[in-house]
Amino acid sequence: MLDGLFFAGVVLYFFAMILQFIGVSFKREALQKYAWWLFLAGFAASTAYLIARGIVAGRVPMSNQFEFAAMFSWGIALMLIILKTRVKADWIVTAAIPMVFLVISYAAFQPRGIKELMPALRSVWFVFHIGTAAFAYASFLLAGASGIRYLYTEKQDKNNPILEDIDYMTYRLIALGLLLLTVTIVSGAIWAEQAWSSFWTWDPKEVWALITWLLYSIFLHLRLNRNWKGRRMAIFAIAAVPIVLFTFIGVNTLIPGLHSYGAVLPELL
Repeated sequence: MLDGLFFAGVVLYFFAMILQFIGVSFKREALQKYAWWLFLAGFAASTAYLIARGIVAGRVPMSNQFEFAAMFSWGIALMLIILKTRVKADWIVTAAIPMVFLVISYAAFQPRGIKELMPALRSVWFVFHIGTAAFAYASFLLAGASGIRYLYTEKQDKNNPILEDIDYMTYRLIALGLLLLTVTIVSGAIWAEQAWSSFWTWDPKEVWALITWLLYSIFLHLRLNRNWKGRRMAIFAIAAVPIVLFTFIGVNTLIPGLHSYGAVLPELL
């Protein structure tokens, strides 16, 4: 049953992505509406899966690479729904749905076994630290999607007034992501002191989280103090996405460290 719910979400996201692309390419609004309903159905399936897995595991399902990726994709989807329904940012849907699908597809290739938490993870900081990381990464990926949409719209019409809205949304998403990543790093330092008797160990995961934080801090500095906007900021938002993905995937996979067990056992960031 659990696997059925998970893969139902994957399939629904896939068909939502395909229908959205076709609808946009051929300017068929009806197809875009169907795509959105499929996306919502995929979100419902993913939500039900995470709830059911949490009940079976007896904890919040965010303790290993699979669970974090599933929660990461869920966070992107939730934020996309809020952007479309509350902020009316319909323009981001075409670029954002593929990001949800790609992240949940990555999760599908990870071991899905349910394991008990390691002693170091049995902490009040567990949900707070990992949850803010998932939503920070989601904000950064949506900022990248916003950047893609900016470049596409600018290519079609440089005078389109929606460009200013897209640019401002990119800035807001990165500001939110940086705030959440700051909370992630600070809470992780507190948790690390409790688990390993050290606030900062220069573990590869910590280092790359710091690199990601510095990168997006540079974005905000250029935005607020140098008044950089538009095309170059869109390119910046897109170019920063691989750094986020490497911090999430590459470090756990390629670089040994205190967080390396996250690939098969729980992780802290």
